[in-house]
Amino acid sequence: MESENSVPVIDLQDFPRQSSKLIWACEEWGCFRILNHDNILPVSLMGEMKEVVRTLLDLPTEIKKRNKDVIAGSGYMAPSEKNPLYEALGLYDMSSPEDVDAFCTQLGVSPHQRETIKKYAAAINGLMMDIVRKMGEGLGLPNVAFEKWPCQFRINKYHFTPEAVGSSGVQIHTDSGFLTILQDDESVGGLEVMKKSGEFVAVDPWPNTLLMNLGDIGTVWSNGRFYTVKHRVICKEAKIRVSIASFLLGPRDTAVGPPPELVDAEHPRVYVPFTFNDYRKLRLSTKLQAGEALDLMRTNL
Repeated sequence: MESENSVPVIDLQDFPRQSSKLIWACEEWGCFRILNHDNILPVSLMGEMKEVVRTLLDLPTEIKKRNKDVIAGSGYMAPSEKNPLYEALGLYDMSSPEDVDAFCTQLGVSPHQRETIKKYAAAINGLMMDIVRKMGEGLGLPNVAFEKWPCQFRINKYHFTPEAVGSSGVQIHTDSGFLTILQDDESVGGLEVMKKSGEFVAVDPWPNTLLMNLGDIGTVWSNGRFYTVKHRVICKEAKIRVSIASFLLGPRDTAVGPPPELVDAEHPRVYVPFTFNDYRKLRLSTKLQAGEALDLMRTNL
């Protein structure tokens, strides 16, 4: 299912042989699909979680509104003028048991649902750490550590109607964090990623796999080597579309910057140091959501 014009596919059972392909995918596409992650995130758990997610997104609006922001955009997002077909629920840090419990309590989930959400959060966080460790090893950095970085969680629902076919479900944007793990809808497509050429490529549903997107912080950390992928969601058919996204953000209080090994005379520092929270505020205040805010942080301005 892989071609020149499709997102690269990485087999987690085939390392270290896939290491150079992983780095190539990060540099040239800014995204890749992973297979054979069952030993960390079982396919059965993905199915159970999707059932829970559909139930939560069908809750009455007054209950969903209890899902409050910890940082801007981390809680309930109602349909808006800009994205009228989209709504979401979320929690700030799925690596924190306290945050996961607070999210479950806000929405009044059942004990079984709470257990599923906790298992999924732990598995996704473990998978995230495995992938970023493989990225580090591919760059010749065997000891990278991201364990203290928050891992935001968002469940998304698109209310696609017959009138909306061909229109945008979510505008063109980049993710602001380091890495995103997306469990997409199994049957309803619509996600498109932009290649470096500016051409959009459809990311068709592929059940039991996960899509990884590199975000703005990934580009900063890699000193400009990793590509931040622009993407959007287009309404292809009049159906409900549900997805689960997990975002490794950036360090809580310290500035983001590349490891010393990635900076030398031939590869000078590309971006000034900044904290993730300051960068998030910059993106919100400037409304520059598709990588343009990152250009404002370049050292050569």
